[in-house]
Amino acid sequence: MNEWIKISPVRVVDEDGTQLGVKETREALRIAQEKGLDLVEVAPNIRPPVCRIMDHGKYLYQQEKKKRQAKSKSSKMKEIKIGFSTQSHDLEFKTKKIKEFLSKAYKVKVSIFLKGRERKLVREAEEKLNQFLQGLGGDLKKERTERLQANRGFSVLITQEK
Repeated sequence: MNEWIKISPVRVVDEDGTQLGVKETREALRIAQEKGLDLVEVAPNIRPPVCRIMDHGKYLYQQEKKKRQAKSKSSKMKEIKIGFSTQSHDLEFKTKKIKEFLSKAYKVKVSIFLKGRERKLVREAEEKLNQFLQGLGGDLKKERTERLQANRGFSVLITQEK
């Protein structure tokens, strides 16, 4: 980068990607400094080496941002919550959303919530959740089933079989 580039001449590429041609390193560095940017060696093994005029700090920031975004996408899970007394139209809508998530390769966690006196109807809630999952269709794989405490009765993590 900049003064640390010892080899001369170099092939220079402008910040917008246009080729400026083969130039002496001092001249390429002068052009970069006039624009307020850095001269960065991007292909050192080619003869003559390729140097690009760019804002090196901005480039490093964008690379770090891409890494952070890649890490955040690694947990691709969505959760759908249904209640014990959820009506059929709402279940149909949630079925469409689940199919949409599965088509985009998300894992979907389906949970049934129990409120108040519904907490005593655990067996019925489990049956309702199983009926809902059967209504989703064929090529689904249950990864794990959990029996949770508090308001949540059961949850099932499902993925699409391939």
